[in-house]
Amino acid sequence: MVRSSAVLVGVDGSATGAAAAAWAVKEAASRDLPLRLVHAVTATGDGRVDAQDLARAGRIVHNAVTAVEALGAPVRIESQIICGATAPALSAASHDAAMLCLGFTDGASGRHRARRSTAAEIASSARCPVAIIHPAGNHSPGARWVVAESGASPSDDATSTRAVDEALLRGAPLRIVAAWPSRYPDMYDDHAVARKNRLVKARWERWLAPRRRQHPELDAHVTAAPGSILNYLARHRKGIRLAVLSHERADDVAELLAPCVDCEFDILICDAPPGRRHDRTSSSEQSG
Repeated sequence: MVRSSAVLVGVDGSATGAAAAAWAVKEAASRDLPLRLVHAVTATGDGRVDAQDLARAGRIVHNAVTAVEALGAPVRIESQIICGATAPALSAASHDAAMLCLGFTDGASGRHRARRSTAAEIASSARCPVAIIHPAGNHSPGARWVVAESGASPSDDATSTRAVDEALLRGAPLRIVAAWPSRYPDMYDDHAVARKNRLVKARWERWLAPRRRQHPELDAHVTAAPGSILNYLARHRKGIRLAVLSHERADDVAELLAPCVDCEFDILICDAPPGRRHDRTSSSEQSG
């Protein structure tokens, strides 16, 4: 699918939605695409939209447009009000989008839990990459990393390629985390783990070499270790600016957004491979 419509941002009048819109400006400008600010309004049982809800939706998108315009960025801004529950409506709107951006917060209130649940649902069902933006993520001091989830081999490098693009766009250092599975950890002694780490790291260094030549400004490093990327993110959360994860991690988003994780970094869930995207879409349509 050719994605050429726009970079979408779900806005709801909150500070988290405003942070997502500000983050998305660079994404839209770098692609020469419009930034489309979208708000979903739920219809009544007979399919009509309450006049007060529609007026409130109009104020939300107007205020969001005004806030983005105040940034002075060279990007075309569009606004759209769509009808339906937030998660399915935004997922449907994403069918030809370059990216869908959402805000989230780690508060413990019922409203915050609902927003996290909505973000997790959209990450699994959207038909484009989904960025989930933390309002604190853009303001924390220090040079923080863009982290890419990678496997033991660069044979499927879509996630790392996206992470390289994001690191260059954001002017941030990149860390490729090549996490390799260790189903039977007792079978690996320290020397075996070290050898495996060196092998995996060497593969990714070869993958990085032409990209470093093409982009001398790219500050990239490889870390190889057995285990899960989720463990790495938890241990290094204070040093991460953006985690770029494969679509297979979409179901783990709710865990990453939980208040107990203390996550202050942004998350980008990459698009599903074409075959898997079709299967997921078909399943959703059949269940509906």
